[in-house]
Parts: sequence; structure tokens; C-alpha cells
Amino acid sequence: MSKISLREFKTLLPYLVQYRTRYIGGVLCLITVDIAQMVIPQFMRRAVDLISSGNFQWVQVLPPAGGMVGVMAVISLGRFLWRYFIHGASRRIEAEMREKLFEHLLTLSYDFYQKNKIGDLMARATNDLNAVRESIGMGLVALVDGTVMAASILVIIFLQDARTAALAVMPLPFVTLIILFFGSAVGKRFRKAHETYSAMSDTVQETFAGIRVVKSFVKEWWFIKKFADTNDDYRDANMALVKLYGVFFPFIALLSGLTSLIVLLIGGIRVAEGFIGPGDLVALFRYFQMLIWPLMGAGFVVNMIQRGAASLGRVNEVMKTLPGITSPEQPKTPAPMDTAIEFRHLSFAYPGGTTVLEDISLTITRGELVGILGRTGSGKSTLIKTLTRMIDPPPGTVLVKGVAVGDWDIEALRSCFGVTPQDSYLFSDAIKNNIFYGLRRAGPPDEALLAKAANLSAIDRDLDAFARGWDTLIGERGLTLSGGQKQRVAISRAVIGEPEILILDDALSAVDAETEKRILTGLLKERQGKTTIIISHRVSTLKNADQVVVLDKGRITEHGAPQDLIAKGGFYARMAALQQLDRSEEASRV
Repeated sequence: MSKISLREFKTLLPYLVQYRTRYIGGVLCLITVDIAQMVIPQFMRRAVDLISSGNFQWVQVLPPAGGMVGVMAVISLGRFLWRYFIHGASRRIEAEMREKLFEHLLTLSYDFYQKNKIGDLMARATNDLNAVRESIGMGLVALVDGTVMAASILVIIFLQDARTAALAVMPLPFVTLIILFFGSAVGKRFRKAHETYSAMSDTVQETFAGIRVVKSFVKEWWFIKKFADTNDDYRDANMALVKLYGVFFPFIALLSGLTSLIVLLIGGIRVAEGFIGPGDLVALFRYFQMLIWPLMGAGFVVNMIQRGAASLGRVNEVMKTLPGITSPEQPKTPAPMDTAIEFRHLSFAYPGGTTVLEDISLTITRGELVGILGRTGSGKSTLIKTLTRMIDPPPGTVLVKGVAVGDWDIEALRSCFGVTPQDSYLFSDAIKNNIFYGLRRAGPPDEALLAKAANLSAIDRDLDAFARGWDTLIGERGLTLSGGQKQRVAISRAVIGEPEILILDDALSAVDAETEKRILTGLLKERQGKTTIIISHRVSTLKNADQVVVLDKGRITEHGAPQDLIAKGGFYARMAALQQLDRSEEASRV
């Protein structure tokens, strides 16, 4: 075991202190069981000596037999109690650690999930925490049990017959050397096994998340092969561990068998010479048989500690990751003002990438409807992400209600917004619950708000098509809904909380023109006096905007009222003409 591995367990100290009563109780019960097991060979010695004398009555055998039965009852009760205390505590610690890991993952910033795969994170929360639980559960049991039993047995056998004991324990130093080698090898191979498991989990998660694409391109064979490759890697990594176990445990059994052979030979000679009695030989033989478990247990301890350390290191790696975006120590409170949003010479580039936004300056007054138009990759979504600090803009470049976003409390800042992102992500839950996620206030959901939000997004007109109405379960990532339905449910989720600022990021791209018109008409009426930002590739979506911003390569190239931009003949005007032509051609075909 390396120092680095053991250092990982420092993070478990608060949990061990919290459950110290259970652990202490469990260890005391375990030691009681060990001591009771040491007594049984003494009863056997008395019984064998009595029977071998040839001059006894069967009633004389009853006291040692009854004593063995009583001790076995104590052992049975003790084993139940130490399992209850120690395994119970380790299970509770595992559950608390998993909960804290989940809570911590939710605090981490957007960029963390761009660098780490979901399958790997799931593996750390399942397989890795299982290994940690085993190390502080069965690993602790094997350590205490093996130490107490080995020490007790060695003391007893040397007191009973030092010469036989000295010869019989000669193979034990070889066991120590093997255990040291075994521990070092297990840690490396176990970490490799968990890394390949993470890769396999990533493959499964990505395949099923994109099952529509897999089936539409008839690529099942490709993903089957990809999974087979990662599955083979996982098998090979585990087989490397199995091979190590396959050498270690039989070799330990061989050495323990040698000790039994030595006891049988040397002890038999000692009995024949009259130095010890037959009962002493039986007791010695029994003690050396009991010594096999501490020898094997040492391997289990090294195995579980190394596995636990490797897994805990992977969990600690995540827990030590700090959120890249946090609230300031003393957040500022905005004062009432007419300006809702202001960009001041905003320039932004992702780490290691080129500039995405360059010198953006824009003021949005409270109550305005603002449209954003631009080619794919022009920086529209990035601009919106700076408002809610999904990505962190340079200090003082983005202000909401007169306060730089970096000076806001993050929860308070994001509570100002209702956002429908491009991917319209939905959870595997009932439709109404996906909509109610947009509510920020506590208490039971308001069905009237649900009806209002559904009407605004026009998803209410599809209600009859849902098998169980609003209680209809949505498949993972909205798999059972059409693209337009997903977008309208996402819009309902964004508007149900009646946010001060509503952002629709290309949220109407999958709905037809008639539905789009109904949604926009409803939003314009409902959100009078509130700020709305709509990102769209459709000029028709933006025709009612108070101002439209055209982005190109991260810069504002056009800015003004829709009719003014058409008069200028720029990108907005060209898009309007092209889309008008498309609509005319479509009408003529009809």
C-alpha cells in the first residue's frame, strides 16, 4: 500500500467520527467473537484427552460439549451484531457520500460537464463508492479480525508448545512478502478496471441517448462493435485482477497447508515422545487451521484497501473540483431601473479557442422585445449564456438591472430569467412535471398556472393526443414527443414562472407558421412590460421586435427596428426577401 493511497482515506475521517459508536460497538463484538473462537480448541483438548485416556464415562464429555455449544451461541450472536453495526455504518456512509457527490456535481459549472463524460461520473457514483464501502466495511472487519486472531493464536500456540510452533510458523515471512507485492499490483489493476468500466458506461449512455440517430442511420452494427470493444477491454482488465487473485490465494493456501503438515509431523513426534498429550496436538492443529483465515484475510485487507483507495481517489478528484462560477462573498442588490440588460464592450473567447464575441455593446430597456439574428456560429447562444453566467464574461461587461452579473448572487440572477435553450431538454417524467420545473416558489403546483403556460405555448391543443393528458410520461430526453411538442413544452416551462426576462433560443424552429404566430401573439399580450429576447433564423419571428440585433462572426453588424433594417438592405433584408420568396413558392405549389 502506498502512502498516496492511504492519504485518500483522510476524507473519510468525518464519517468515521460520526459513526464511531457503531464502529466501536461492531469492533467490540468482533473481538468477542474472536476470543470465543479461541476457547473452542481448549474444549476440544479436554474432550480428546479425556477420551484418549480410555478411562472415562460419557457424562464426563458433556461439560466440554455443553461449553462448546454455549460459546458457539455467543459467536453467532456476536457475528450478527458486528455485521449490523459495521456493515450498517458503511452502508450509511456510502449513501451519504453518494448524496454529497450528487449535490457537489450540481454546484459545478457548465464547463465541467464539457470536459467530463456522464458515464464516467456515473461509474464514480456507483462502482467506486461500492468499493469505498467495502474497504470501510469488510476491509475493516478483515483487518481487525485477522490481527486479533493471528496475535491470539501465536501467543497460545507458543505457550502450549513453543518448539512445534516455532517450526510451523517458518513459512509465514514468505506470506508477508507476497502480501506486499500483491497490494501494489492490485491497486494499479483495479484502477485500470474502473477506468475501462467508465469508458463502457460512456458508450452505453451515448448510444441510448442518441438512439434516434443510431436507428435512422442504421448504425446499430457500429455501436454494437464499439460496445463489444469496450466490453472486451473491461473483461481483460478484470481478468488481469482475476489472474492475480488466482496466483495469490492458492499460494497462501499452499503455505498454510505446509504449516499444517509441520504441525502434524512435529506434533505427532512430540506426542509419541510424551512431551504433549493428544488433546494438545488436536488443539494445536485446530489453532493452525484457524490461522489460515488471518493469512487469507491479510490478502483481503490489502485488496479492499487498495481498491477503496483507488476508488476514493477518483471520487475525491471530483469532490476537490471547485465550481468555476460562484457567487461573490458580498453580492450586490439591484435597484429598480428602466435598463434591464446592458452589454459594455463585451469580448469573449472559450479557453484555447478563438474569439467568439467581439466588442458587443447593447442596451435593452425593460419591457422591450429584442430579436437576435445571425448565421450559425455567429455567437448568439454564447451571448445569451453570459447573461445567466453559464459562462463567465469579463468583469463589468454584462449588466442585469444595472449590476454586473459577476456581482449578483447566482441563484438570484438566474431567478430573473426564464430560458428555453436550443436543445429543449426534457426530463423522463410527466409532461406537467416538466412544465412545473419552471416554478421557483415552494408549495404545491398551481393547475391554473399550468393551463395558462400551456395555452401560451399552444401545447394545450395537443392534450387529446397524449394518452394520459398532462400525466403522460415523456421518454428520456423527450423521446416520445415530436420536435415541435418538445419545444412547446420547454416554452411552457420557461413562462410558467412569469420571469422578468424571457429568453427563447431558437425555440420556435420546429413549429409551423400558424402555431408560431399564435405563440408570439400570446407572448406579446401576456408579457407587456416584461423583457423578452428571441433568437431565431426566421425573420417572421422577429417582425414585432422593438429592436433586432444581427451578429456575424461575433460582432454586431446591424442593429435597429425591423423596418429600418429592411430599408438598409443588409443581411436582415436579404433574409427577409429569401424567406418571403420561399413562402411565395410554397403557396404557389399549394
